Amino acid sequence: MSVDALLDQLTLEEKAALTSGSEFWYTVGVDRLGIRRVMVSDGPHGLRAQPQGGDHIGLNSSVPATCFPPAATVASSWDPSLLYEVGQAIGQEARAINLSVVLGPGVNIKRSPLCGRNFEYMSEDPYLAGELGVGIVDGIQSKGVGTSLKHFAANNQETDRLRVSAEVSERALREIYLPAFERVVKKSQPWTVMCSYNKINGVFSSENHWLLTEVLRDEWGFEGLVMSDWGAVYDRAKAVAAGLDLEMPPALPYSPDAVAAAVRNGTLPESVLDDRVRAVLRLAAQGAPILDLDESYDADAHHALARRVAGESAVLLTNDGLLPIAPGTIVAVIGEFALTPRYQGAGSSQVNPTRVVAPLEALSEVYETTFAPAYTIDAYEPDDALVAEAVAAATSADTVIMLLGLPGPEESEGFDRTHMNLPANQLAALAAVAAANPKLAVVLVNGSSVVLGDVMPHARALLEVWLGGQAGGGAIADIVSGAVNPSGRLAETLPHRLEDNSSYLNFPGGWQKVLYGEDVFVGYRGYDASHTDVAFPFGYGLSYTSFELSDLDVRTTGSVVTNDLAASVSVTVTNTGTKAGSHVVQVYVSDPVATIARPPRELKGFTKVALDAGASTRVSIDLDQRAFSFWLEPPHRWVVEAGDFEIAVGNDSRDLPLTHTITVDSPPVAAPLTEWSSYEEWLADDEGRALLDEASAAGQPDLRAYGDLVHVIGNFPLMSLTTFVGMSPDHDTVMEMAATWAAHHGATQ
Repeated sequence: MSVDALLDQLTLEEKAALTSGSEFWYTVGVDRLGIRRVMVSDGPHGLRAQPQGGDHIGLNSSVPATCFPPAATVASSWDPSLLYEVGQAIGQEARAINLSVVLGPGVNIKRSPLCGRNFEYMSEDPYLAGELGVGIVDGIQSKGVGTSLKHFAANNQETDRLRVSAEVSERALREIYLPAFERVVKKSQPWTVMCSYNKINGVFSSENHWLLTEVLRDEWGFEGLVMSDWGAVYDRAKAVAAGLDLEMPPALPYSPDAVAAAVRNGTLPESVLDDRVRAVLRLAAQGAPILDLDESYDADAHHALARRVAGESAVLLTNDGLLPIAPGTIVAVIGEFALTPRYQGAGSSQVNPTRVVAPLEALSEVYETTFAPAYTIDAYEPDDALVAEAVAAATSADTVIMLLGLPGPEESEGFDRTHMNLPANQLAALAAVAAANPKLAVVLVNGSSVVLGDVMPHARALLEVWLGGQAGGGAIADIVSGAVNPSGRLAETLPHRLEDNSSYLNFPGGWQKVLYGEDVFVGYRGYDASHTDVAFPFGYGLSYTSFELSDLDVRTTGSVVTNDLAASVSVTVTNTGTKAGSHVVQVYVSDPVATIARPPRELKGFTKVALDAGASTRVSIDLDQRAFSFWLEPPHRWVVEAGDFEIAVGNDSRDLPLTHTITVDSPPVAAPLTEWSSYEEWLADDEGRALLDEASAAGQPDLRAYGDLVHVIGNFPLMSLTTFVGMSPDHDTVMEMAATWAAHHGATQ
């Protein structure tokens, strides 16, 4: 039966009921019409399915599933195809437990290093986050399982997350906080999008018609269902009107009763409710075939994939030649994290793994090892006895591998961090161990970035593995032994200090508001604009081999006028070292001379290429018109400014050896002229200047007659200058000029 045929047979009460779930993880079914309820479950990096009960923060048990590395880790792979493989595996595990929708991925931007949920998010850059999001969504949905793109939108902190209003400019939304969602929606059509808890400029996301209907559906063409985050609905009838199809979990019986009452009293048109119900019926139809499957998955193969993903996502930050360490070496493995691994974040994404391999176990299969914990995870004060034991172990070994990181209570859904420091007991143990044996490699296990000023002086090699998932221990052994050549690149900048981050003065706000005062200057955009030195830049990562980029060629096609401006960027990549490895080619675009403040450079393309030692290949990266655009408000649209653009190709945001300049022809970019536009804005516009000339020729005063006074008060609105008798056209003339401009001057792009 078609969706509309089913809709015609539903009562008002049934329609209202369908727009809320039936219980914690399930939609509503209508038995008399054969509408089946379907199950949804957390699962950004592995399933947290609870078929027999539910909770939002991971306290209750869930079915065993492969715990893949979380978003903060896999984002450092810079490899959408790898995320596609992870998605396929998660999709197959969902099929095996008759799960219709996986609640993920999260593509919110890492505005501040302190966000407690940063381990669940991809990057500080919207282009990278969007491309990686496409990879995992396509992978999961290739298995006939739905995804839920989250948290839409501007959910960049945990502090007061259910009430806080993100006070953010339209430009920052369009250029930073929405593009990752837009890219995934347009390229992948996720089955569902999950709204966030917070307000945006005073309006709850769940009640935000502009966000859920005008932008998501009308502009981007989203075809699926919009659901709430768990507990993000504050007024169910308003949310229905705004475009929220499904409330989860259900507030029974209050929400369905409120929706039905709103229809009856005329405050909610039934046609609007019908639109919401259609989305729920379509989702039920999509998810129903999964309910009857009898399938399984290969847990060993998925564990092996998790190990490969963790290995390809690790970032080698420093190395003076200590790594790789030859198998069979006598190695002191130091740090409690080697024995008690931390491999995932805390909160609603917490997976019950099928197995866990500790780093010590995996390293002991490769090396002759001794172990010392050096510190405790649940306390931060140095323990002299543990440090002495670690020093003794380090002294007796050829080489030391020391694991440092963030304890679980330091970062979690539900609260934000207050600093970026590693625990004091770990740093004290590090200094003592390094003094005993300077042949020391540090391995970092953390879901959020940390400051490294107290680590780098002691580490001859520094490896950031983030949270490695259930097979992360094996990945560490693979990398330090050289079985895997590290190829990860930072998906976020590592600053020297928290205070260097552009959000520092405003994060996390107060009194239920947070000001996004840095505007578009988020992450490397802010560090680069302020010329701030950083520990490691966005896109950075080392390898056991070396690469060279050469022969840059840029070809442009199309035009701004026809809305099809494009550039094809080609470059030769050569592995100049002695080992096979992979390199990430990164393309950044700069607009050196712009009428508004723009970041010095922005990532607009990348590709990861694997090469044998001595091999070369030619790669091409395509840029579309958006790569050169910025959001102008008013007139509330994307524009491209005429002039020179620099296309830079290289290894990270601050190592860009190849550049090429293109010149773009474009109509003038300017806001519409009104009586409240400044005199200078009227002069800068060809037609506006002509209207001023006409008024002057007709005998109206002209500020230009006063010479340098134009520089003093030329920024006054034209209407304000009408009170300066004898200096500008009078009130009626200004109104006529504005009307003439509005009638004759249309949009130029």
